Parts: sequence; C-alpha cells; structure tokens
Amino acid sequence: MAEAVSAAMGASSAIIRGDLGAVGTSSRRVAATRVAGSGARAGGAQRAAKSSSSGFRGSSLVGTNLGRRLRVAARAVSDPSMTGWDAGRIDEKDDVVGVLLLNLGGPETLDDVQPFLYNLFADPDIIRLPGVLQFLQSPLAALLSNSRAPKSREAYESIGGGSPLRRITDEQANALQSALVAKGLKNAKCYVGMRYWKPFTEEAVEQIKADGVTKLVILPLYPQFSISTSGSSLRLLEQIFGEDEYLATRMSHTVIPSWYERPGYVQAMADLIKAELNRPDGQFDSPDEPIVFFSAHGVPVSYVETAGDPYKEEMEECVALIMARLKEMGVQNEHVLAYQSRVGPVEWLKPYTDDVIRELGEKKTKAMVAVPISFVSEHIETLEEIDMEYRELAEESGVEQWGRVPALDTSPVFIDDLADAVVESLDGMSKAASMSPGDLASAVAASSVLGSLNEGSPTKRKARGDLAATPPVPMMPTGTGSRVRNVPSTDDVTDLLGVKPEPWEWGPVEFSMVALSILLSTMLLMDSSGGAGLNDIIFHK
Repeated sequence: MAEAVSAAMGASSAIIRGDLGAVGTSSRRVAATRVAGSGARAGGAQRAAKSSSSGFRGSSLVGTNLGRRLRVAARAVSDPSMTGWDAGRIDEKDDVVGVLLLNLGGPETLDDVQPFLYNLFADPDIIRLPGVLQFLQSPLAALLSNSRAPKSREAYESIGGGSPLRRITDEQANALQSALVAKGLKNAKCYVGMRYWKPFTEEAVEQIKADGVTKLVILPLYPQFSISTSGSSLRLLEQIFGEDEYLATRMSHTVIPSWYERPGYVQAMADLIKAELNRPDGQFDSPDEPIVFFSAHGVPVSYVETAGDPYKEEMEECVALIMARLKEMGVQNEHVLAYQSRVGPVEWLKPYTDDVIRELGEKKTKAMVAVPISFVSEHIETLEEIDMEYRELAEESGVEQWGRVPALDTSPVFIDDLADAVVESLDGMSKAASMSPGDLASAVAASSVLGSLNEGSPTKRKARGDLAATPPVPMMPTGTGSRVRNVPSTDDVTDLLGVKPEPWEWGPVEFSMVALSILLSTMLLMDSSGGAGLNDIIFHK
C-alpha cells in the first residue's frame, strides 16, 4: 500500500534527457496548484504565476557563468574573428560549494498524510485534466486526498505513524557532508529538497541562496534515472531556476542524473546482499539456497516504449552489475527482477512483484531474499509494502524462509562513493570553465554522440573490456546535460504531456469525479453560515 509514492511514480514528467531546459512549456504548470491543506506548500501557485516563459534556459544556458562561456564558444565556432573572449572565470578561492539531494518526501506524522496526498494530486503531472477543466485541479485534489487519506494513514500507522524518509535523508546529507569535508571540501554543505513534502525543494533553494553557494551539484537520490522521479524533481528546479536572478547569474550548477553504475554503489549493494544471505541469526538453512529477489519501483510501460525513459534499461544493467560483483565475491544464487507499486488501469513494467512471488511459490521455491533495488532509504514501500504485504504473500505462496536486504541508508561505502561522485563533478565543472572556446564547443558537440559510446548491455560492454572501468560522472554543466542515454526530447512524446491523459483515463468514474469536482469547486467559493468556506472546514478543522 504505497499509493502516495505510486501516484508520484505514475506521474508523467517532461523528458529530462539530462537537459533541464528541454522540458517544454508544459513544465510551467507544475506547482501551479500545489497549495491548500494543512502543511501544503504555500508558494507554489505564486511561483508558477510568475514563471518565466524561458524556464531553465536549457542548452542556450542564458545567465550562468558556464552558460555564457558555452554561448560565446558557439559563436566563436561560427565567427572565428571573435577576439577577447572571456565569459567570467569563477574564482576557485571564493567558491562556496553546495550539494542538493533530491527525494520524493513523505508524511512524518499521520496528520501530514492528507496534505501530502493533496500535494501529489494537485500536481498536473499526476492527474492531468484537459485545458478547459484545469480549474478543477485543486478541488479534485482535495476530494481525492481526503478520500484516500484514511487508507494511507493505516499504512503509515503500521510503520510507526509516519515516514522515516526525512530523518534518513537528513542523516545521509550529514554523512555526505562529512565525507566531502574529509576529501578536502571544507566549505561544502549539503541540502535536502523534497518533491512533495517538507523540506520542499523551494525551501532548500532559498537556503542555498542565503548561504551564498556559488557552485551547486544537484544529486537525485534515485540510482536509476526516470522521468517520473529524477526528471520530475529536475523539472521543478528548471522552473525555479528560470525565475530567480541569483540562480541564473551568480551560481553555476551541474547535475548527476543517475549513478547506478558507480563501483561504490554496486559494492555497497553486493555487501548488503551477501551479509543478509550469511546472517548468523537469519532464517536461511544455507546461504546458497535463497533466490535473490530484486524488487524495483515500476513505471508505466508507455514511459519506456513511447517516452524513451531509460529507467528499465538502467535497472536491468544495475542488477547485472550487482550480480556480477556478487559472483566475484563467491555468491552464485539465482536472481530475478520484478517491479512493484503499480497503480491505475494502465500497464506497468513487468513482471509484477506479486505475480512473480506467486509463480515462485508454484515452483516450490522455499527461500528468497528481497532486495529493494530502486530505494536507498527505508520508507513506506520497503517497511510496509515489502516487509508486510509481500512477505505475507510469499508465506501464503509457500515460501518458508524469507529475508530482506536493508536499504543503503548511510552505508559508509555508499556515502563515500557519492562523495567521490560530487568531487568528480566539481572537477568537471572546473575543467569546463577553463576550456578554450573551441574545446568547449567541441565538448558540447561531442555530448550528442556520447550515447553511442555508452550504449549496450553490461555483457556487450564487458566484451569490449570496459565493464570494470569506472564510468564518468554524467556532467551537466549549467543544465546542458550529458545525454548519455539518448532520451528523446519532449517533442517526441507530446501524447504523454497532456494530449493523451495517461495514466489518468476517462470513463464513467472519471466523469463522475469531474461532476463532483464542479460541485466541490462551487462550494469552495461559497461561505458557510459561520463565515468559513469548505476549504477551511476540510483543512482547518
């Protein structure tokens, strides 16, 4: 029961192919209605109302230090007569380094559940209404969040009364900051920005500005890139950056879009799996017996097949890398990959976790160890969906021995590797800032063909002899993106950005909801006899 996160994962996000400016005009609707409800963010609508039509500037990179260098470099290629080129070098001595960790967020108390759900459903990327009905977004979100809140509260109550995601993410930020200081970045500071709950991304950005950060590394805490997770958060940043003078003129930034191939991450996952298989107090008769069951969060099939989302490919490669490392460590267990948390009527990535568990039971599988592969923190989907729902299903299906690998949380190997990724990204920014116009322009041109250099499965790459090499950190100087996965632009997938309402499909139930929403919106505009509108009755009881 992870409908909140599932709804977010089911959201259609503009395709971020590592280029924050490639999102298109539909991105400027994000946060337009993300207000209302106790604890719901109050600045979203105001920010959206002021949104710049140019957004995050994208590949033109207007207004950033490196952006100016790239624009001038492009001109230098077409106009060799240009002289005196200088885009304003960044003084390394004065740099204040920030690392922005992005995550989904989750309600910390049971009272937070309803407004958290409101923020989800008020996002046009989760429930997309036709243009003529967009005024119903807020009342529909109020209706859905209130109707689903009781069931969601039960799930959160079963894991202690709230999500531990914020606490764990704060711990990860503190651990990463300490690791960066140990590596010589004495002035580095880490920030946490959540997509749908506190601390909101907007709040983190305000703190970044207040601290005078001049170089920012944006690090989504999702190992594999998806347009519905990392892409969604990056698109929100695209909007925020596009309307803020400080971010556009006084700070350079880079984004690490995915990092599932990094050796430290792979090693940390392999260590946790082997430790669970060999745990002295574990349930397994033999560490060689359990099937290693990778359970990843799913996404709609259309995201992969139509939108070109690299999530499925990256997930499969990630599992292959982990299993290859396990084999090197002497673990020869069989494994399977399945996808959990589907929601709605559309088809999601298969095989589904629950279906595979039943199939394993039919095959008389007696032992399995579940691995939450797309999650680096414990939260509702690991603590409730995997630990309770899927374990119960496994036992009902005949599985007698069950284990679950913990999330990475603050694993020292994992945190140290993230710190290395940040250091490498900063080094890349410095190198880009010092490039000549011609070299910089060549690097930009080369970025469009990087995909061909990185294509292929781990098996194919191993045949070329480069599997063991540490992949370069995807470098996205001032939003240009690495384009290492050839994710198509938004022009290729307009049907996922509002024209075709998927995963929200129209039917009798949906039209009934719209009718109720019209009634609800009318009531919201009316005052009761006591002087309080329905909005106050709902959110300020």
